Amino acid sequence: MKRIAGFFFAVSLSFGQQFNANDAAAFYQRMLELMESTAVSVPGLARASAPVIENARQTKYSMDRASGQPSPLSYEFLAQLRGYLALSGSIPRPFPFPEEASKQFAALRDGEARLDAHLRALLESQTTQLRGADRDNTRRYAETNSKLGPPAPGKPRVVFYGDSITDAWRLNEYFPERDFVNRGISGQITGEMLGRMQADVIKLKPAAMILLAGTNDISRGVALTTIQNNLIMIADLAQMHQIKLILSSVLPVSDYHKGENPRYEMTKTRPIATIKELNAWIVKFAKERGLTYCNYFDALRDGAEFLRADVANDGLHPNSLGYRLMAPIALASIDSVIKPPAPVAQPQPQQKKKRFGF
Repeated sequence: MKRIAGFFFAVSLSFGQQFNANDAAAFYQRMLELMESTAVSVPGLARASAPVIENARQTKYSMDRASGQPSPLSYEFLAQLRGYLALSGSIPRPFPFPEEASKQFAALRDGEARLDAHLRALLESQTTQLRGADRDNTRRYAETNSKLGPPAPGKPRVVFYGDSITDAWRLNEYFPERDFVNRGISGQITGEMLGRMQADVIKLKPAAMILLAGTNDISRGVALTTIQNNLIMIADLAQMHQIKLILSSVLPVSDYHKGENPRYEMTKTRPIATIKELNAWIVKFAKERGLTYCNYFDALRDGAEFLRADVANDGLHPNSLGYRLMAPIALASIDSVIKPPAPVAQPQPQQKKKRFGF
């Protein structure tokens, strides 16, 4: 009993803070073991509960593949655990009932209550975050923006705007001597980018902005019409403030690296067909508005229209080779809408005047 109590004490600590992957895996595994062991303590329960336990086992397997991250699977497991407890309560128990089995049933009920409390707290935390004062994370670049200063004369500024693919792009290495400003934030969707346009683009007085966005929207199931509406409003704001907008294609994804990590199976949440549908709309919208289209997709795809295995290590985010392929495409798009700065003239060495004809 002390061992079980100690286990749940440890789990309760993780529930009060962040339920990390290791704690989650241990908790769900223990719940499965308790269901299996208690099932044989009540005549008829093992046969009656076999489908419920098998479903819980499959849910646990799916969560392991997702690296223990919070997901709807956690709620499925909770429902299966509750179903097992309800079923076990409907079957008469033998008398006298083994003390160890009683303790295990108590541990299951305790686990059900703790999992329910954890998921409720997680939902409340996420809701609070969504409704927070800085949903769009405008604080991320607030201090940097305040120190940036206006663009230098003759050196037009360009804001690279987007999510993690932009966030990880070390612009100074690929575009030296240019006033290219990175304002990407990992994990963001187009609605959040729309929300920080004033803080992270307009106030910086750029001549142009190059927008790469949409992959996270697709992954989270945001409707294409919503993504399109957000892009339209971003375009309206850019036009209103005389900022040249360059719309980039959403990059392809692939599953080539899922053998290294199951989380690198990208096409499940980012179907290539959906990416191509959004890109087709972006091309059409860019033509209607007279905007420049920056086509990364064709440069990074392979013959099967997946992200080339050698340009990303996880099937989503470009590696150094990926960025080297993207850089000249971005630069050509930028230089097509704004005049690049003139090269700095190098001082010529002065020739000594000849004296006396020598």
